[in-house]
Amino acid sequence: MKPIRLLDNRLANQIAAGEVVERPASVVKELLENSIDAGAKRLTVEVENGGVKLIRIRDDGHGIPEDQLALALSRHATSKISELEDLEGVSTLGFRGEALASVSSVSRLTLTSNVEGQESGWQARVEGRDMEAQVMPAPHPVGTTIEVKDLFFNTPARRKFLRTEKTEFSHLEEVVKRLALSRFDVGFTLRHNQRSIHQLRPAATQAEKDRRVAALCGPLFIENAVIIDVEASGLKLFGWVGLPTFSRSSADLQYFFVNGRVIRDKLVAHAVRQAYRDVLYNGRHPTFVLYLEVDPALVDVNVHPTKHEVRFRDGRTVHNFLFSTLHRALGAVRPEDQLAPAALTSAQQPMVSGVSAGEFQGQENMSLAPQSSGSSSSSGFGGGRPPQTEAPSPGQVKRQIEAYSQLYSTAAEALDLDNGAAKAVGDGVVQEANVSYGAQTVPVSLPESDSDVPPLGYAVAQLKGIYILSENDKGMVLVDMHAAHERITYERMKVSYQEQGIRAQPLLVPKSVAVSEREADCAEEHSDYFVRLGLTLERMGPETLLVRQIPVMLQNADVEQLLRDVLSDLMQHGSSDRIEAHINEILATMACHGSVRANRRLSIEEMNGLLRDMEQTERSGQCNHGRPTWTSLTMDQLDKLFLRGR
Repeated sequence: MKPIRLLDNRLANQIAAGEVVERPASVVKELLENSIDAGAKRLTVEVENGGVKLIRIRDDGHGIPEDQLALALSRHATSKISELEDLEGVSTLGFRGEALASVSSVSRLTLTSNVEGQESGWQARVEGRDMEAQVMPAPHPVGTTIEVKDLFFNTPARRKFLRTEKTEFSHLEEVVKRLALSRFDVGFTLRHNQRSIHQLRPAATQAEKDRRVAALCGPLFIENAVIIDVEASGLKLFGWVGLPTFSRSSADLQYFFVNGRVIRDKLVAHAVRQAYRDVLYNGRHPTFVLYLEVDPALVDVNVHPTKHEVRFRDGRTVHNFLFSTLHRALGAVRPEDQLAPAALTSAQQPMVSGVSAGEFQGQENMSLAPQSSGSSSSSGFGGGRPPQTEAPSPGQVKRQIEAYSQLYSTAAEALDLDNGAAKAVGDGVVQEANVSYGAQTVPVSLPESDSDVPPLGYAVAQLKGIYILSENDKGMVLVDMHAAHERITYERMKVSYQEQGIRAQPLLVPKSVAVSEREADCAEEHSDYFVRLGLTLERMGPETLLVRQIPVMLQNADVEQLLRDVLSDLMQHGSSDRIEAHINEILATMACHGSVRANRRLSIEEMNGLLRDMEQTERSGQCNHGRPTWTSLTMDQLDKLFLRGR
């Protein structure tokens, strides 16, 4: 056995650098966070060779005095905390005082700074081989400049694990993007190999913030995002949430900030995934840029070396707040919100052509239909005049209500919905469900004037028995009639089921489930919660639970696996939606079987009734499987397709 001894400073710093400095992006993150904590409002980042050869960061913060320059490069030297109680409410991005010492131990570092009232700036130089800082005067405005050259020059084992220049710079750019999204009041400039990559001015107004997010996340994200700003129970959530139809194949456009610090947290990920549960296509990932503000004393940021993870004191409250806020926001989206014109910069304005540019002036009211005495077709272009698209008369509205109500009568008959008992066929098993759902009056709003065109417009024709072609005041709309009717039916069935509550039935032979003692304790602690979900449990021993009652709709489900999943969620997140998810899957199957099918010919009145109901139904932009139900083309987009005005 070798004797126990203290490590020298150089080796201790290099060991610490293994935790803090993984690659050039790690250096940029630590140094930019220090600059932001120093009150900087302008940050310039210059890198060469992906950051391996050079990283130079300039800021206009309050700077470091001459007598503290050498101390700033020492381990565990910081101005942000002074006693243990300060850790309970950390409001700065950095606080442990390891970054500068760790970076300087594996690079050639030059720190130049000046403070208000100091005659001149001062500079400290440190190389990894020699940890003694050389301090000398140097001209510099108020603020700090840090140069990091030849990263890992003295640790070749670490340097050989670095990737290509392009890969390292992409990681570095992502760090700058995250910090730029976290602080709209700070301007950021990023240059790589003398080439400007980002130049972001401070953003104060909502329009300026939208432009910054569009520059960093893409203009399509802003065009397909919902703005959220909710405050309750001491928590505030604001930011942008992408529509379910604007999903990604990977989770690369997900940014979540807690008190200005970007984090990756399982609790947050679960709440977001739960909010998107029945509106996101299988295998796709939602997009969001969200900010949560909470009392710093209620969140622990000192649980990970890179501070990417946090721990909430009351995780259940945070989870429920996130889920309920996002769930309501996504459910409140209507077609008129998606069709609202987005605010574009002059550089993003589409080219105006065609009718919008004044072409064919005076010809707007010309009739292009053939003057024929033949009868018009009510379900497509069957040989007569195309059906008119003006606002319907009161008599037509009445016929729309009657015709569209018949669709729900057909759905009810297909599902055999009689006296509240619905039958759904799934996986070859008929499942009984207590749902009251039948023919009902569909509200259809009458336009106040001929010019008051609803968002989805008025039906013109049915295409191939699958799509509804509609015309609104902006252009044309295409609707997948089965997908749209499926969502409408599904939402109505969920409301009906929730109004009746979860109906449970006792098991003829109670099922015994072997669990761990911790799981059994959790089940006993949340016994009332299980009763509300329709599950009646009884503890028969230290590691045994007896299931005596289950929800009616889950009589054919794997009760043992379902119980384990619910217990796992309760222990990890404080809540579970497994049972609701299973019930919703059954209702979705019922809605799918009860919706109008392809090649079903609809009259103009039925199509218009479907459009009106879509405008009033939650989540009508996606079917139960997450596929889009409608899309639109504006006149500008149509003119561009046909090269009009060029």
